[in-house]
Amino acid sequence: MGRRLRLFEPGGYYHLGARGNNGEPIVRDDLDCLDFLRWLSRIVFEQQWRVVTYCLMTNHYHLLMRPAEQGFAGGMQLLNCGHARRMNRKHGRTGHLFRNHYSWRAVESDEHLREAVRYIVLNPVRAGICKRPEEWRWSSYRAAVDLEHPPDFLALGDLLAIFGTTPARARVAFRDFVAEGHGQVSDTWPWDNVT
Repeated sequence: MGRRLRLFEPGGYYHLGARGNNGEPIVRDDLDCLDFLRWLSRIVFEQQWRVVTYCLMTNHYHLLMRPAEQGFAGGMQLLNCGHARRMNRKHGRTGHLFRNHYSWRAVESDEHLREAVRYIVLNPVRAGICKRPEEWRWSSYRAAVDLEHPPDFLALGDLLAIFGTTPARARVAFRDFVAEGHGQVSDTWPWDNVT
């Protein structure tokens, strides 16, 4: 069975990600994380994506974004292949770094959009890596709640607009909405049941 047809709607929101092959790490240390984010930044600007939120875990990553007219297929190939080549070269490994291709799901409603944001930033908490999302350096949460400067590729204004009309109110609403989700547990990949 081949891959499903990738339908794309310009201006839509998409939740994308990729997992390490056989559950293996896609980053091994902080330098690998920084390298991945620098590479992501380059791809975001080349492809004219609007990244609303992200989370880089040790064995996978999530992006919530609005791609430009050309979609996301070419950019995702550049992102994953380029990162895999650098990891293979740096760590003396061979073979596939990522499982399969990449996964994606169109965001279908405002509620789905908000839940996708929360799902992404709570990933390290639900994985037991940290107790609060602000403890994880490798996601957009810290920038969203004004604990650090946003990376240049993050469309922070787009994220805050989902939660309020002014940055201050939006940050409070975002923080509260994420906190409400701490008790919800989901360890399934969001696309496990998607055909």
